[in-house]
Amino acid sequence: MCGRYASSRDPADLVVEFEIDAGNVRESVQELPENYNVAPTDPVIAVVERKNREQPDEVVRKLTTVKWGLVPSWAKDTSIGSRLINARMETVAEKPAFKKAFASRRCILPADGYYEWYETEQKHNGKPVKQPYFIRPADGSVLAMAGLYEIWRDKSVADPDKDEAWLWTCTVLTTTATDDLGRIHDRMPLLVEPERYNAWLDPRSSDPDELRDLLVPAAPGRLEAYAVSRAVSSVKNNGPQLVEPLPPDGIDPVDKPEEPEETTLF
Repeated sequence: MCGRYASSRDPADLVVEFEIDAGNVRESVQELPENYNVAPTDPVIAVVERKNREQPDEVVRKLTTVKWGLVPSWAKDTSIGSRLINARMETVAEKPAFKKAFASRRCILPADGYYEWYETEQKHNGKPVKQPYFIRPADGSVLAMAGLYEIWRDKSVADPDKDEAWLWTCTVLTTTATDDLGRIHDRMPLLVEPERYNAWLDPRSSDPDELRDLLVPAAPGRLEAYAVSRAVSSVKNNGPQLVEPLPPDGIDPVDKPEEPEETTLF
């Protein structure tokens, strides 16, 4: 699963990383603050490719913002989005909520890293204490999570030419965790390697087998995981201190254990 992550990259760095023309960066991206505790329903940065309306054979790569929690185009309302923050790669091409987006609306969700919770032997009020870990590229590079996006028409807005008439949402693709990370959680985000950015984002590609072959779990040693403060378990907390490793003595500066807030995942 992927239920929380950190996103603090400067948009200028993402423009370089994903080879995006500066003119194709939505204003909403510039306005989005650093977020070290990205949670479901939050606005997040996404890299997408859209067909050029004037020249359909060409595509335009853009940096935009979307809401985390996919709302299919056929949904009656947006409430379903909070339950669709993840999509399993094993079934994404068949599930009604995801199959159309998988065929033509794929994206990359840039992150610093993501959080997972490990159930410890320690007890609090009779329940096991869950220790959060931050998982990130060991070399400090961008974590390019594979995602899907959808565009939902808000019929309460009469004018379809207004931006607010359309809601852009996303989900993160997940797979079975690699052995070195599986001890923390059995699922992990799928990543897009730089040499595969073009093929993954291209909306003209739709063969499910070819698309699956583009994505792989992180290679052994590519990601590092370390324990962080349990403060991240509450969405009320934010800031770079959340991704700082616990001190060598392992003492959490938080006064009492905090349970991660629950999300429903598919």
